[in-house]
Order: sequence, then structure tokens, then C-alpha cells
Amino acid sequence: MKFLYFDLGNVLVTFSTERMFRQMGEVAGIEPAVVKAIVVEAGLQQQLESGEITSRQFHDTFCERTGARADFDALLHAGSDIFELNLSMLPVVASLQQGGYRLGLLSNTCENHWQHCARRFRIVGEAFSVHALSYRIGAMKPDATVFRAAAELAGVEPQETFFVDDLAQHVAGAQAAGFNAVQYTTTAALASELRRRGLRFNY
Repeated sequence: MKFLYFDLGNVLVTFSTERMFRQMGEVAGIEPAVVKAIVVEAGLQQQLESGEITSRQFHDTFCERTGARADFDALLHAGSDIFELNLSMLPVVASLQQGGYRLGLLSNTCENHWQHCARRFRIVGEAFSVHALSYRIGAMKPDATVFRAAAELAGVEPQETFFVDDLAQHVAGAQAAGFNAVQYTTTAALASELRRRGLRFNY
């Protein structure tokens, strides 16, 4: 494998959508269920993560649909401060770095979530040389467009690329695009999958 791509959510970091709904509701003065209906069920978050709308448009549409007058920065922070680092992944990533392997992030995410994680978690901001992010690419996993773009960004062929994701449909999409991909279950299992592919690292 010439390049290793990692998903962000539920691989490198965990997150709570319930926390997002609650915190955004507190900022906007509305119930979490209303936030969920607007952000997830009506597809606003998907539009943000696919690059169809900007963070400002997200805020304005959210306020228009809910009748809230939420502060822009406060609302985005409330919707982004929902992540915790998957500590078990730290030694794996560090060992792969020390072994000279090229690492990247391949994630369905939006600008504010990405910036929040990159600022808060040093490993996210510094350990990966390529960031293949849905809001920048303009498409979301498991669309083949994302994987083609990711390979191009890394400067490798799909078959030379390893990818790990927590969702089976994303793994299937990556495999269909030619990637060598596995589903994340535990960090120990991931380390075994990497070794099975001939990678040598101290973990």
C-alpha cells in the first residue's frame, strides 16, 4: 500500500449527534427534536457536508426554518463541539508515521466540523498529509467521485490505497472504486488488518 486513508468520525474521533441537537437547541432556544428535524431529517447537514451550501447559508437557512435568531459563531460552535478523540488510535497513527507511511483523511464532513477537530486534536491537524473532505470535493461517500478524487489528491492509483471506515456501505463503495478497504471495528483489529497487508509498524 502506497497510501493509507482514515475516516474521521468513529475511527479517529467519536461524536454525539444528540449532543449536537441539544447544544444547538440551547443556542437557538428551541427543542432538540426541532434541531434534528431541520438539520438531519430535512437534509441541511447533508447539504453542508456535500458542499452544496456554506456555513453562512446553513446558519441563515436554519434560522429561517426555525424562526430562531441564533448567533452565527455560537450556533456553529454548538454544532461542532461534539467530538472526542479515539485515544486507542493514537499509537497506531504515530507508529505508522514513524514507519514512513503516507497518511490521509477521507471523510464526509463540513467546514466547521473539520476546523474544530483540526484545532482541538493535534493528531487530526498534523498527522495527515492529505485531506480528502466531502465539502471540498463536492460529493459524499460512498459516491465513486469521492474515492477518485481522494486517489488523485494522494497521487496514487486506487489499488495502491488502503482505507478504513466505520460504515459498511462506505467500505463497499471504496472497494468498488478499487481501494483496499476494511470496516473499523476495534483498533486492535485494524492493526491486524494492516499487518496482514504487509505493513510494519511498532504497535
